[in-house]
Amino acid sequence: MILWLVATPAAAELRVCADPNNLPFSNQAREGFENRIVEHIAADWGETVHYVWWAQRRGNVRNTLNARLCDVIPGVASTLEMLATTRPYYRTSYMVVTRADRKIEIEGFDDPLLRSLSLGVQMIGDDGANTPPAMALAKRGLTNNVHGYMVYGDYGEAAPQSAIVDAVSRGEVDLAYVWGPVAGYFGARASTALSIRPVTPWLDGPTLPMAFDVSMGVRKDDYALRRRLDNWLTAHQAEITNILTAYGVPLPSP
Repeated sequence: MILWLVATPAAAELRVCADPNNLPFSNQAREGFENRIVEHIAADWGETVHYVWWAQRRGNVRNTLNARLCDVIPGVASTLEMLATTRPYYRTSYMVVTRADRKIEIEGFDDPLLRSLSLGVQMIGDDGANTPPAMALAKRGLTNNVHGYMVYGDYGEAAPQSAIVDAVSRGEVDLAYVWGPVAGYFGARASTALSIRPVTPWLDGPTLPMAFDVSMGVRKDDYALRRRLDNWLTAHQAEITNILTAYGVPLPSP
């Protein structure tokens, strides 16, 4: 008797670089909106998602995508030069977060009221880099009443980025400048009703924007995957927007 052995083709994979503890964007339980979007892409392509989990710290692109461990990073700035980026699939901005019962209203970074408030800002800390709101306040000399919260937070916690929104909810700071997806997602889950409004104006001088386009990133030589992603993102923009809205991501116009 002759036995014929037929090789079964390996299932196609979409290899995604993702942070395992970075809600609302992604986590290892696949609960973030980036998880939902890339898994939707893979399902439409008849592929499975293979995650390469790596915290979004300094060097993560070099150690994951450029090391060819994975092929796409969702949620990168459209202007990021170290990658080839797709067409933007959303645009969002930094938000002003306050407790609704405080009824605090400010008019931009030059509002004199800011000098009498306790202000929270997100800090990056790598090589002196900082978030645009932190830089806008610093150039106006507003540092004595500013409290910094690291963008990456306490990685030992289940939701590291929630700390700055929690600080507003608890009254530890009067007002915080928070990246849109973080503000919207955790603000909706806060124990106290919060007011969440876009930072205005969205451009603080010619070089300090408060709103950014967001894309997916691939290696610069991966032309085929970039085109394929561009086509999918264009065809499915309405579905993407629905996912973002469900996660509370603010989608303000420029």
